[in-house]
Amino acid sequence: MSKLTAITVKTAINANSDKVWSFWTEPEHIKQWNNASPDWYTPKAENDLKKGGKFSSRMEAKDGSMGFDFEGTYDEVIPNKRIKYTLDDGRKVNIAFVKANKGITITETFEPESQNPVDMQRQGWQAILDNFKKYVESR
Repeated sequence: MSKLTAITVKTAINANSDKVWSFWTEPEHIKQWNNASPDWYTPKAENDLKKGGKFSSRMEAKDGSMGFDFEGTYDEVIPNKRIKYTLDDGRKVNIAFVKANKGITITETFEPESQNPVDMQRQGWQAILDNFKKYVESR
């Protein structure tokens, strides 16, 4: 199987780094923003935010038609700066939190899976990131 090119998504958030970090990492917040569209939600999220720590979130369609677990292990955690993790299927993800003129820019780079089209994966991850931005900026 050939390795697919990594995908990068990003957004700029008008908020301070402590707020962005806590909203990104705390399960009670993750459950509020972790979906790509309004017909999905995250009923469960757990996060042991440290190197070697595990995380998981359950994403489900609101109509009950489908759902999946998103799980992995942290490879690196630098508060307010960077998170690197490995998903349970072996794919790597790198998230950078960089101070910008008006807030924080989040850049996520991830290895795509091979079941779904790359464009669909990019759109899905970008939609979740956009939802995170809306959630943070509305609170």
